[in-house]
Amino acid sequence: MRVERRGHLLLIGLDRPAKRNAADMRMLRELASAYGLLDRDAELRVGVVHAIGDHFTGGLDLADVAPHIGQGPGGGLDSVPDDGVDPWRMADAGVGKPVVLAVQGTCLTLGIELALASDVVVAAAGTRFGQIEVARGILPFGGATLRFPAVAGWGDAMRWILTGDPFDAEEARRMRIVQLVVPDGEQLQAAIGIAERIAAQ
Repeated sequence: MRVERRGHLLLIGLDRPAKRNAADMRMLRELASAYGLLDRDAELRVGVVHAIGDHFTGGLDLADVAPHIGQGPGGGLDSVPDDGVDPWRMADAGVGKPVVLAVQGTCLTLGIELALASDVVVAAAGTRFGQIEVARGILPFGGATLRFPAVAGWGDAMRWILTGDPFDAEEARRMRIVQLVVPDGEQLQAAIGIAERIAAQ
């Protein structure tokens, strides 16, 4: 995880590009710790979550995470350390400050759920989304079963959750998962610009 203070912003970078930023337990705990820092520090006003490399996230690194499924609240993961805040708002109320996401490449499963738990999402035009848990025989336990229908409507949410089919950035924007679609490579700067405007208020 790369964590960088930039004025009143906290930039939080997923940093496992060789694994398409698939989340292992270490990444999940480091992300929760970064959210905890954002929540606690009075100088920090907005978080910007982004990813290093070509992809936002390939989802969970199941080889690492599978033994831990069912150990946390509600049958999910016990991935929030004492200094952390749950980025998916499943184990607690979540961070008390705005979070802007910048996504690109592949954004699967918990990446969509992180978007649904965030305040503003900027997507590169080439981003491909997928709520693919159904293909793996597991439940989307990061909030999609609740938040996806609430945001997109029942029919649209069920179409993607129950088929596991991929969808593009424009479809994500139409369903209100994404608020802004920008040319590939411009997503982080656009997200930082929005975060700076929020922090200036």
